[in-house]
Amino acid sequence: MRPSAALLFCLICLPGVGNAGVFDLATFSCEGYENQILNPSAVGQTEDAVNFSMWLFGFAVGRSGGHSIYSNGLQTFGTALDDECRRRPAAMLQDALKSINPANSSPMDLKEVDCTAFEARNSDLAKTDPYSARTIRMWLYGFAVGAAGGRVLDTNGLDDFDRSFTKQCGLHARGSLFDTLTAARMRKKFR
Repeated sequence: MRPSAALLFCLICLPGVGNAGVFDLATFSCEGYENQILNPSAVGQTEDAVNFSMWLFGFAVGRSGGHSIYSNGLQTFGTALDDECRRRPAAMLQDALKSINPANSSPMDLKEVDCTAFEARNSDLAKTDPYSARTIRMWLYGFAVGAAGGRVLDTNGLDDFDRSFTKQCGLHARGSLFDTLTAARMRKKFR
C-alpha cells in the first residue's frame, strides 16, 4: 500500500481519527469519556484530561445559567462526573453533565471581574505558567460555549476562542468578564 493510501485507509476505518479533537457532547458517551479521555491507553492518549475536564466544568456552569467560576471546584466536579459516567456508561456526556451541580466553594462572580484586568493577569500568568493559563482559558472557552447553547468541544479551537475573546474584551474594555463571554458575537460564534 502506498503511504497516501495507508493514511486514507486509517482516516476512513479508524473510529474518531478523522474528527480528532472535536467532541459533540450530545453524541459522545460517558464510556468514551472514561476510556478516551480519563483512562486512555498510552498509545491512545490524544487529549489533555485536565483541560478537557476544565472545559466541561466551564460548559456546565455556562449551560446552567450560572456566572461564577469556582476556584476549588474542578476536583469535586470531575469526581462527580466520573462517578456519574461510571454509573451510566451508555449515557451521552451532555446528559450526564445535567445531573452534576457545578457550584462549589470559593465562587468568583464573572460579573464582578473586569475583562481588561483579567486579560492582563492571564497574560502575565502565561509567561510564568503557560499550562495553568491555558487551563483557565479552557474553562472560559467551555463557559462561552455552554452559555451560548452550544454543545461541541473542539480542543483545537482554543486559539480561535482566544482571538475572539481578546477582540471582544478590547471592544468593551470596562466590561465584565461575564459580559464579554456572553456578548452576541461570542454567542453566535461558539454556538
